[in-house]
Amino acid sequence: MDLRRELQNKELQVYTAAWCPDCRILDRWWAANDIQHSKVDIETAEGAAEKLEQETGKRAIPFILVNGKRWVRGYHRELPSRFDADILIKELLEDGD
Repeated sequence: MDLRRELQNKELQVYTAAWCPDCRILDRWWAANDIQHSKVDIETAEGAAEKLEQETGKRAIPFILVNGKRWVRGYHRELPSRFDADILIKELLEDGD
């Protein structure tokens, strides 16, 4: 699968913060796979933390807003590594956008 091609038609906004270790893991994955996305720093973007909590019911990050409509977790707390690329890709590519 050409991951870049599969995701190129999706607008991916990552809600993140500089202090977040899971965010750094996701950042490295984005870079390694050359996937276009934008970042919304919940510490500096006005209303970002509130929007995240209101729409997801969570305070945890990273979260990815897909096409401005659907939230996907950018971490997997149930796993020892806290990140699984296959799970993330599946969730990013799900229909419903």
